[in-house]
Amino acid sequence: MNNRKLVVERKYLLPFILVTSLFALWGFANDLTNPMVAAFQTVMEISTKRASLIQFAFYGGYATMAVPAALFIRKFGYKKGILFGLALYAVGALLFYPAAQFEIFTFFLLSLYILTFGLAFLETTANPFILSMGDPETATRRLNLAQAFKPLGSITGMFIATQVILKSLAIDKIENFAALDVAQKAVHRTHDLGIIKMPYITLGFVVLAMLVIIALVKIPNGNKKKYESSAIDTFLRLIKNKSYVEGVVAQAFYVGAQIMCWTFIIHYGENLGLSKAESQNYNIVAMAIFIGSRFISTFLMKYVNSRKLLTIFAFGGIATLTGVILIQGMAGMYLLVATSAFMSLMFPTIYGIALNGLGDDATLASAGLILAIVGGAVMPPLQAAIIDVKTVAGLPGVNFSFILPLLCFVVIAIYGYRAQRILVSEN
Repeated sequence: MNNRKLVVERKYLLPFILVTSLFALWGFANDLTNPMVAAFQTVMEISTKRASLIQFAFYGGYATMAVPAALFIRKFGYKKGILFGLALYAVGALLFYPAAQFEIFTFFLLSLYILTFGLAFLETTANPFILSMGDPETATRRLNLAQAFKPLGSITGMFIATQVILKSLAIDKIENFAALDVAQKAVHRTHDLGIIKMPYITLGFVVLAMLVIIALVKIPNGNKKKYESSAIDTFLRLIKNKSYVEGVVAQAFYVGAQIMCWTFIIHYGENLGLSKAESQNYNIVAMAIFIGSRFISTFLMKYVNSRKLLTIFAFGGIATLTGVILIQGMAGMYLLVATSAFMSLMFPTIYGIALNGLGDDATLASAGLILAIVGGAVMPPLQAAIIDVKTVAGLPGVNFSFILPLLCFVVIAIYGYRAQRILVSEN
């Protein structure tokens, strides 16, 4: 076999393994945090809409730091970008300790906001770095392979959220918490915030350990080089690139759909009479399906063009979410779980298509695709507002609210179809 056609060439193997491990680290943070919307809603006695500010802060951090991260990496290279990202990640996680001591919801939001500054650095660095590790023809497959390890971190985060946090919340076990006096509520709230903080504090120390390992291991600082054009010139070129701009838009809608489906599965389950922990167990099943489908779709890309596969999977998501909206029973929950199979290939595939052929512009272009994660900040509060309405068009508000991720899949299907047409016209 020609080595140039290998997904990962031998000379890149160690950097690939180390950088790929970072995917699991931010997957853990993502899916440890998603169930916290339901947890904080109960513990802090706030509305679904206000609790969804957890997602606004978490994914808003990406939007704030994506471009600065790209400029930093452009100047200092991949390795320093990774190290700085890990430092910010650790600081944000460790801030959960004082946040729990003060018992202020806004403090928790600030902690998550800083934590995702670090994630923005890591994702802005890792994705183009993985794409650059070998033949451009295998770049999308290589990124899908690396991204396959993100859900391994995600499912671990979900498990910790369920078994360590949601099952241990004292407030969730009290039938009439609202009737308790202020002092009794304070005791239970302190207990539960103490439970919430511990996984984040532990995570902070794990991230610090990873920082030390990467600092000591030699990793090519390949992106530290002299560019022929300025950052402003690069941005102007990217704005004129329709394929790239449409990719950023599609990515924003994909991330919004993913976060909505995985965050509000708990609310969907509660509407069916399930507890938070029971509903989160279905989320774990969804993630297991997501992981399996990621490896399957990576294999299928050997035989089916990635653009065509993206379009097919988007239509699959539209079909399952239609059932989620219209069916008022456990069959709707099963379809919501099944939706994860169709989401599996979307992020890295959209990423790879959008960055295809951009050369030196890829680092700043990557920032735009990470900035698109703001979809996960903007859309969940909109869905939460619909859920709070209770009943819409004769359907439970939580059922009807999944019209938003369905519309996201419509946008992705259009993008996949247009990307396929562009590929055909170029050939």
